[in-house]
Amino acid sequence: MSQTAPFRPFETLIEPERALSLLQEAVAGADDGELFLERRRQESLSFDDGRVRNASYDASEGFGLRAVRGETAGYAHSTEISEAALRRAVETARLAVGDGGGTLADAPMATNRKLYGDHDPITGASFPVKIDLLKEIDAYARERDKRVVQVTAMLSASLQEVVILRPEGGSVTDTRPLARLYVSVIVEENGRRESGGTGAGGRDVLDGLISADNWKSMVDEALRIALVNLEAVPAPAGVMDVALGAGWPGILLHEAIGHGLEGDFNRKNTSAFAGLMGQQIAAKGVTVLDDGTIPDRRGSITVDDEGTPSGKNTLIEDGILVGYMQDRQNARLMGVPPTGNGRRESFAHAPMPRMTNTYMLGGDTKPGDIVADVKDGIYAVGFGGGQVDITNGKFVFSCTEAYKVDNGKVGAPIKGATLIGDGATALKHIRAVGNDMALDPGIGTCGKAGQWVPVGVGQPTLLIGGLTVGGAQT
Repeated sequence: MSQTAPFRPFETLIEPERALSLLQEAVAGADDGELFLERRRQESLSFDDGRVRNASYDASEGFGLRAVRGETAGYAHSTEISEAALRRAVETARLAVGDGGGTLADAPMATNRKLYGDHDPITGASFPVKIDLLKEIDAYARERDKRVVQVTAMLSASLQEVVILRPEGGSVTDTRPLARLYVSVIVEENGRRESGGTGAGGRDVLDGLISADNWKSMVDEALRIALVNLEAVPAPAGVMDVALGAGWPGILLHEAIGHGLEGDFNRKNTSAFAGLMGQQIAAKGVTVLDDGTIPDRRGSITVDDEGTPSGKNTLIEDGILVGYMQDRQNARLMGVPPTGNGRRESFAHAPMPRMTNTYMLGGDTKPGDIVADVKDGIYAVGFGGGQVDITNGKFVFSCTEAYKVDNGKVGAPIKGATLIGDGATALKHIRAVGNDMALDPGIGTCGKAGQWVPVGVGQPTLLIGGLTVGGAQT
């Protein structure tokens, strides 16, 4: 398949000198600002219940112009990249500057680092090949077990190309591939239906993702989870010890703790962790990082959407709060350096502090010993949806795969379990940290203030004491 020419807006759409002049006009007297230009192409295919359910392809391009003065930001965007559109945007963005008086912040540090290739994953396989792949997944799942009654397979790929022009005259470019494959199955036996699902992805070519070895193992795993749930008994309810599995269960860490460590919530004192810098907020041995520098990972970014190189930022070190995730605006207002976490969904959105790959480092305890230490509790290894209140850290998460544990022995799978608690308390009640830290398979997407960005999560096996488990009382 043919490759599309690289995105070069200053060569084909607008003269660079005019763009810079208008940007400088927009930020005159401001503290910060940039011109963010983007082209994005994305394709999504889904095969459900034996037929193609959806096949879509979208292409968009445009710019966002921002001028920042104090706590106020003026933002204007357009799908038309032209001098006329940019001139109109200047008038809107300058409304935030007022009479000026600001001092333009230093430009982001430059970097030559590249964390992923420039390849377009959409062109990694032809459309018929992708459809045939989804059909093969459906057929393979049904052949694996006669109890399979429904199969859903979804393949998505995108290429985001950005150019960030700074008022000092420098520019930063980044080309961001992204691909994801997800498989779910529903099984039925004696009138009872249960489901299981798994996925994988990252900033890489399609080859490995759609290889037979990979997708067959994904189908096998989705089927395993579904069959486990077919045998599940109603979950117990009450306050009990909970062992969390490694990898994807880090989504609880991401939601219940990670959002509370983003700079804007702490600057505004709306986070449960506001004002606690330097204090012990977690059990000793707990170290949490946000790391956007891991090659080819779904949540990684070579530079953030303000042009700052991504970082490997320690948030909690041995239980002590040592850092927040910052964009440029909040970092400046809080008197700290930006951390490379200024992210936006697209050119139509202003950046804000967002997570990249957020994970807890491993400890020195064997996972088997952690589970063996649970006298009366559950072992949760898979999670679905959840809700979190950032102001107090309270969360509710549903388990997609979990087991009852009695006297250190893993027993029957349980159905309908939810974990209820708050992040600040859960951090302090971590009693053991496993030596098996793992990242998720590359399927996470995070929402904040209506914006969605790809992220990664991870953690080792953990033992948390005294979490409330909601379920069916037995």
